[in-house]
Amino acid sequence: MTSDYSQNPQFSLQSLELLAPAGNNDWDSDLYQDKHAFVWQYGEDLLKLLNPKPGEYILDLGCGTGQLTEKIALAGAEVMGIDSAPAMIEKAKQNYPHLLFNVADARSFQVDQPLDAVFSNATLHWVKEPEDAIACVYQALKPGGRFLAEFGGKGNIQAIAQALYTALEAVGIAAQTLNPWYFPSIGEYATLLEQQGFNVAYGILFARPTALAEKEAGMANWLQMFASAFLAELSPEQQTQVISQIEQSLKPTLYSESTWTADYKRLRILAFKI
Repeated sequence: MTSDYSQNPQFSLQSLELLAPAGNNDWDSDLYQDKHAFVWQYGEDLLKLLNPKPGEYILDLGCGTGQLTEKIALAGAEVMGIDSAPAMIEKAKQNYPHLLFNVADARSFQVDQPLDAVFSNATLHWVKEPEDAIACVYQALKPGGRFLAEFGGKGNIQAIAQALYTALEAVGIAAQTLNPWYFPSIGEYATLLEQQGFNVAYGILFARPTALAEKEAGMANWLQMFASAFLAELSPEQQTQVISQIEQSLKPTLYSESTWTADYKRLRILAFKI
C-alpha cells in the first residue's frame, strides 16, 4: 500500500526553509545514492523499532533520496519525507513519484496536522542547533507521539576527524572552525529532549564500524561526500594532497583487505511526547 496525496492534501508543510538549511546543503545526490547506500541500508534496522502501522501519519526527517520513506509507506503509513538539500528531494521524487517530498529545514518546519511519529536516520548530526530541531519535532507530534532517531553520537568518526584536522592544519586551514557536525552523548541529547517535554524511553550509544564502498577509493569518496565543508576552500591540488595525507594517516587502523572502514559511533534514541 502506498499513499495517494492527491486525495490527502492536508498532510503537508506550513513553512519551508524559514532558516538557512542546516549542514551541507550542496549534496551530490548521485554520489550519495550510488556510493553511500549503507546510510539507508543500516537505517532499515531502525524501522523495526519504529514499527509503522497502516493509517499512521509519519514524517521522515532528513529523508535523503527516499529509500526509507518508501519502506515506511509500504507498511501502510501516510508518510512525507523532508530534507534541507534540494538535490536530495529532487532525486527522491524521481525515485518515488507516488510519495510526497519537500525541501524543509529541521530547525523550522511545521506540519498542518499532528503526527503519530517523526523518524530520522543519519541526519541530526548535521544540525548544530539541536534545541530548535527538537522543538519542531515536539510541535509536530500528537500527545503520545513518538520520535525515533539515529545519528552520529559522541566519539563518531574520531579517527577520521583527527586525521582531517591534522592534514588541513598542514596547509594552513583552521579545521575546527569549519566543523559542520554535532555528535552528542546520550545524556546530553536525552536532557535536551526532556527539557522540551519528551519522555525518553530508550537510548544507546554503540560502535558501528562501517565498510565503505569502492574499495581503494572508499575514504576519498567519503571525504568528498561528507567532509566537503572542509575541502571547499582548497584548490584541486590541495584537496588531492589533503586526502592523500588523511589516507596515509588512517591506513594502519581503518584499511584492511583493500577496504576502508569508517569508525562510526551511533546514538539511537526513542522518546514520546508527554
